[in-house]
Amino acid sequence: MNLLFVTDPLETFKTYKDSTFAMMREASARGHALWVCGPQELRWQRGSPVTAAVREITLTGDAHDWFAVRSTQDLALHEAGAVIMRKDPPFDSEFFYATHLLGQAEREGARVFNKPAALRDHPEKLAILEFPEFIAPTLVTRDESQVRRFHAEHRDIILKPLDGMGGMGIFRVGADGLNLGSIVETLNRGGAQTVMVQKYLPEIVQGDKRVLVIAGEPVPFSLARIPQGTEIRGNLAVGGKGVAQPLSERDRAIATAIGPVLAARGLLLVGLDVIGDSLTEINVTSPTCFQEITQQTGFDVAKMFIDALERALR
Repeated sequence: MNLLFVTDPLETFKTYKDSTFAMMREASARGHALWVCGPQELRWQRGSPVTAAVREITLTGDAHDWFAVRSTQDLALHEAGAVIMRKDPPFDSEFFYATHLLGQAEREGARVFNKPAALRDHPEKLAILEFPEFIAPTLVTRDESQVRRFHAEHRDIILKPLDGMGGMGIFRVGADGLNLGSIVETLNRGGAQTVMVQKYLPEIVQGDKRVLVIAGEPVPFSLARIPQGTEIRGNLAVGGKGVAQPLSERDRAIATAIGPVLAARGLLLVGLDVIGDSLTEINVTSPTCFQEITQQTGFDVAKMFIDALERALR
């Protein structure tokens, strides 16, 4: 079948670690045709379906010039076998608009994964609020006085913007409260923006674990992203070291409780972030870590994903 991937520019892919590339490679090996476009190429006009200027590509096997364009055309999204939304965060206004265009394509018969409405309904920082039994002490507010109250209670805290990605904008404030006021001003912009504040979890030194859940079922290995040097963030984008490891009992309990709930809402692929025993984020836009887990454990995450996609299309 034809699979349409809505992605960032292919020229920016780091194929040795990119999960979308791993999906494409597995799909191509099964004989599926690969089509690609960016969100900016989606369009709708009255009297016509949602359409995109797409490229059909083949994979070359070369590490640098890794794809070749076979053809270009305008494609009505409902004519694709499946549309796979893999645009990386941030979830900004343009991402939001793209989900609405993809939602219209669904009404016209397109099969879109992850479901556009579910992408909108599960912002990656705030989605954890639905599952308080699994999370650490957490505050969401614009109010600096509430942040100070939370700090006085917990003494060692993490502050982060709701629209960050890859560890961007994350701050730690210890018991001395050093620079708390300045950090709050930076993040909440004088009360104009909401921030998330969480109790600092010392288990971060063992890693911020990415637990992948596909069609409601957890991948049996997580990728622990371990901070390096003086860094408090484990994100791979800021130099964290990725170490694959079997799921702990707590990891599995969180995944098996949350996974089926989210799968029923149209989230075929979810990335849960777990520090110690606490859920910290639910990633739905473009979860990654496929290749690191596969390379270190031999478990083929891309195969599990394409298996699930094919089942969903039957």
